[in-house]
Amino acid sequence: MKNSEKLKNLLLNEIIPDLEDAIDELFEKIDKSKTASNEDKEELKDFQNMLSECQEILNDIEDDEMSEEEAKEILDELIDMKTQE
Repeated sequence: MKNSEKLKNLLLNEIIPDLEDAIDELFEKIDKSKTASNEDKEELKDFQNMLSECQEILNDIEDDEMSEEEAKEILDELIDMKTQE
């Protein structure tokens, strides 16, 4: 399997669903408290930016605009981040 395919699978099956869950949880927390702290706002912004970046990576893969070397670098970084959690 090519690195770009592995990266795409990781993004679609793990990273993006995790980010969407985290965003949903933050929205629920904000909704329950009726206010959002600056920390919550910043965290929400960070998660939304990460989600946007993941979508851009997927678009690059789909449009064949990402080299296998670049895909491997990103894949390695994401795997490192997942194992540190």
